[in-house]
Formats: sequence, C-alpha cells, structure tokens
Amino acid sequence: MDQTAQPNDNFSKLRQKIKDNNLPANLVEKLNDELDRLQKMVAATGYKFEFDKVFEYINFVASLPFNNSSQDILDLKRTEAMLNENHYGLNIVKERILEYMSILILNANKGEKLRSPILSFVGLVGSGKTSIAYSIAESMGRKIIRIPFGGLSSVTDLRGQSRVNADAEPGLLMKSIMREGVNNPVILLDEIDRVATESRADLMGVLVELLDPNQNFAFIDKYVDFPFDLSKALFIATANNTGNIATAVLDRMEMIEMPGYSDEEKIVIAKKYLMPKIIKSAGLPDNTIIIDEALWPQIVRPLGFDAGIRSLQRNIETIVRKVAKQVVEGNAGPYSLTAENVGKYIG
Repeated sequence: MDQTAQPNDNFSKLRQKIKDNNLPANLVEKLNDELDRLQKMVAATGYKFEFDKVFEYINFVASLPFNNSSQDILDLKRTEAMLNENHYGLNIVKERILEYMSILILNANKGEKLRSPILSFVGLVGSGKTSIAYSIAESMGRKIIRIPFGGLSSVTDLRGQSRVNADAEPGLLMKSIMREGVNNPVILLDEIDRVATESRADLMGVLVELLDPNQNFAFIDKYVDFPFDLSKALFIATANNTGNIATAVLDRMEMIEMPGYSDEEKIVIAKKYLMPKIIKSAGLPDNTIIIDEALWPQIVRPLGFDAGIRSLQRNIETIVRKVAKQVVEGNAGPYSLTAENVGKYIG
C-alpha cells in the first residue's frame, strides 16, 4: 500500500498506535522523534522510498508486545492429563516435565518470576521432541513460537539486520513475537544442533544470550534497536544429538533423552493417537477404515527398524489418502484392510 497517499491520516493513526500500545516511555519518545523527522521530510521532499522504510519500522516496533502477557494456567493435573492424552509411554520424560512444572508453580505462588531449568529434548527424528513442547505450551495456556534452527543460514535470520542496510528487516524471533502479540510465549528452539557450519559460532553466541536470564531481559534485535525483555518467555530446545552444540549452551540447559519406541508401543500409538487423528483430518467418519490386527507389524515396520514414528505416520496417511479418494469416487465404505488387499494401500 502507498503510505504517502493519505500522509496526514497515516501519521495520525500511527501516533495513536504509539500512544495506545503501552510501550516503554523512552521508546515512545524515540518513535515519536522518528515520526516527526519523517513528517518533516515528506512535507519537504515527498520522498516515497524513505517514507515507506521509516513508516514500516515505526509501525513494526509500535506493534511489539513490550508489556502484554498472556495469563498462565498452572495446574499440575491438567499438564499430566494433556501429556497422557497426547503422548503414549515416555513415563520418565513426563515425570521430569511435571517436576519442571512444579517448580514453576511454586515460584508463581511466591509471586516470583517463573524460573526453572531450560529443558532440552534430545533424541532421534520422530521421537516426539517437538510435539511434547507443544503439549507443554498448551497445558500452560501459552502461545508457542517455533524457531527452526535447521533453516537458519545466518545470525541475521535470528537477530535481524540493522536499518543502515537497504534490505534490513527484523529477525525471526521478533517477527514471531509481534505476530503472536505476547511477551511470554513458549519459545521452541528446534533442532539447535542443525545450524549451518559457517554460522554456528555466531548462532551459538545468540543462544547463550537467549538462555541466560542475566542477559535475555534486554535482548536486542538489530532492526528494532531497542531492548526487549524475554525473561518472561519459557525456552525449550530440541536436538538430534549434542555433538554440534557449544558447551556454553549445553551448560544452560537440562538435557532429557527421548527414548525410541518399540514396535509394540508404535502399534498402540498408531491405533490410539495417529489413526483417529489422521482419519478426522481427512474428513472421514471414524469407522471408515478397519485394519486386521495381523497387518500392524507390516504397517509399523515396512522398511526395517525405525525408532521414531515418522514412517508409521506416513504409512497411515498413505492408507487414509487412498481410502479418501475411493470415498469421493462414490464408495462410502467401510474399508477392511487384510493381508490380501493391503498392497492396494501401501507399497
């Protein structure tokens, strides 16, 4: 949108936004100064490109939730129930999470900040590391932000780029916080061992800052150029292994090993969790697909041992897709999968 089309109206709306969004006083002063300078510049030159850049900066920073927090739900029984509903087995992992939540509850009851060791789930692909972080956030009633470290090629992806650069923009963290609108989300640092080799040292340095309570209360995104308090956020990390993680980062986390699943456990997971969820997401009635008990080992392990459940999930999704196509073609089912016809549904 051409912001210069109605400059006076745009300036008025932005000044009102700065006033209404409960920003720190010195930030309000800084943004109003930027707006004054912009207004004078546009009045004198009408320079659209500079207008757009400065206007977008002020609008973005004024939208950050510096003082907006969501209300926590701190209920140990609720957390336990959600973990059991969403995850089969993992009893040692669940017990450690409940201990973690207990410390948060005790601190909250004393009126102190929610302090607890930063959890890092370590395990093979498909062992439930990411999904268990989502369950923790859901049980607390917190929004969750996922930062995929496997997709970061430079520290500027995370920390942003200074406005002196022509293509400056905020980092992924500040973008996500602005989008969610709260300063106390669960921040999932996903697969922190998968950072690119050439940027590992820089990214590990930012991780140390994020995970250190003596530093993260004044995190500075280079685009925003103003300290943002991340001390109310809860950080959770995941990794496939710890070999590529800096010692200083490891020292700030408590590692929890995610065990692999046995075939028997995966059959239970398939029946109780995956199959109902995938059938529902496909828009099919609950009892559309009936699978012969003798087929489950073949569905669970079509290509040999896999400690996670990714292959299992893909197999069930393949079956459901093929059934969905037949239903749309006019055959409502139900469909019974047996040793004689399973080849039609999975290779």
